[in-house]
Order: sequence, then C-alpha cells, then structure tokens
Amino acid sequence: MSAGTEVNPPARDRRGAWRVLVGLLRRPRSAFGLIVIVAMVAAAVLAPWIMPYDPNDQMFDGLSLEGAPLPPSAKFWLGTDLLGRDLFSRLVLGTQTSLIIGVLANGIAVVLGATVGITAGYFGGWVGGILMRFTDLMMAFPALLLAIVLAAIFKPSLLIVALVIAMVNWVQMARVIYTETRSLAQRDFIEVQRAMGASTVRILGRHILPHLVYSIIVFGTLGISTTVLLEATLSYLGVGVQPPTPSWGNIIFENQTYFANAPWLVFFPGVAIVLLALSFNLLGDVLRDTLDPKLKGRH
Repeated sequence: MSAGTEVNPPARDRRGAWRVLVGLLRRPRSAFGLIVIVAMVAAAVLAPWIMPYDPNDQMFDGLSLEGAPLPPSAKFWLGTDLLGRDLFSRLVLGTQTSLIIGVLANGIAVVLGATVGITAGYFGGWVGGILMRFTDLMMAFPALLLAIVLAAIFKPSLLIVALVIAMVNWVQMARVIYTETRSLAQRDFIEVQRAMGASTVRILGRHILPHLVYSIIVFGTLGISTTVLLEATLSYLGVGVQPPTPSWGNIIFENQTYFANAPWLVFFPGVAIVLLALSFNLLGDVLRDTLDPKLKGRH
C-alpha cells in the first residue's frame, strides 16, 4: 500500500467498532449493563439445557404439606410457585420470552419509525406534513392504554404482543429521525448532490442514512428497555403473553396473592425486569455519550 493510501472502509469500521466496545467495557455503567445483557441472552439461548425442571411441571413435592409454595432451597433454587412449579425454570424461560418480544418489537418500531422520519424529513411538503401529523396523533394516545386496546382486539401471542408494542413505540423514533433528517436535508452538501443530479436513493443511502446510524443505534438500544417494561405490564394485566407460556409479568400476576407469605414469587421476577431494563438504559446512555460527544450529559 502506497503512502497516503486510505485504509479501506471495512477495516476502519472494524477498528471503530472495537474502540467503541473497549470504551463500553472501561466504563462501569456500560460494563455492568453488558454483563447483565450477555448473561440474560445466554440464559435465554441455553434455556433448554440450564432449566432443572419443566417450567410447567406441577411437582408433587413442590408444595408444603399445607399446600403453600416452597421457599428457595438446594433443590428449588428460587423456590416454587402456588402450583408447585420451579420458579427458576419459569424465570429462565420468561427471560427468553421477554428478550424475543423486546428485540422483535423494538426492531419493528425502529424500522418503522426511521422510515417515517426519514421520508417526512427529506421530502417535507405535504408528504412530511401528513406523516408527522399522523405521528403526532399517535403520540397523543396514552401508550399503555392504546397497547391494552390493541392487545384486547387481537388474540394475544408472542408475535401479536410484539406487533402491538411496536405500534405504540415507533413514534418517538420517527420524531427524532425526522428532526435530524430535516436538518441534514437543508445542508449544503445535500444541495450539491441534488445539483449534480444524484438520485434520491443515492442521497438517502450515501449521504443521509450514514449520519443517522448513531442515533438509530442509541435510540434502538434505549427502546428495548421500554418494550421489555411494556411487555411485562401487558402480561401482568392479562392482555400480553398468555399462560402457560411464562413471562415475567404473568409470573408476578399469578403469584401476587402470596406476596405476604411468599415474597420471593414477586421479588425475583421483579428484579429480573428491573435489571434488564436498567442494563439497556445504562448501555444506551453510554453509547450516546460515546458515539456523539455533543450529547454527553443531556437527557
């Protein structure tokens, strides 16, 4: 390679991604978040091998002589629920459920929100006006209430719950991307590309989208915590994932009547929800500061 020859873009991208990863591991907040996320993803992927019991098996020795749930022990690591099922096994499978819905719902919301925001921001005019007024209309509805209504209309399943959550979460992404795209579309280098006859697809793909990647990554990461919390809320209210499929939300709902006598039944799934949501929030915050230092310290 001759002097002054630029390193190929893939190599720069790999080095840039490696620097970001090293930076995340050096910061206690993001390192904690990454460790928790990796541990939960591993638990979800390896669920069939690490669950000591069938999560839906009502074991004859899973209840006390009085018919009460058993506390944590060497046999049942996190105790049993009101039906004598192993709580640890149900939490592990619930991790799989929460991550699948969280990632799927957030992925759909990111794609939909980014598409609406880029389209409205670049074209503007009546196209942008209609898209953003529709976005404002969706933002006017309380997200939880709208999700409950949609979930009640359709028969709940993993896919339906993910779609319902995505339908109420894309608006924030659309608003953010619209603002940034609108600003980029008025920059001089975009005007130069138009004057040179560059097609709309080329301008969007080569000159607009690369400037939005960091924002999409950051808000996409932060959005997973929102989808996890919303899924747990819907399942707790009975309009999310339906039993016998375990979800952290419906585990709490099923066992809440035993909270006073068997607090572990609510404590452990509650901690799992908080840990996963907190981890994605911490990771998203540090990613925001790392990828765009101008946003450091802003909320």
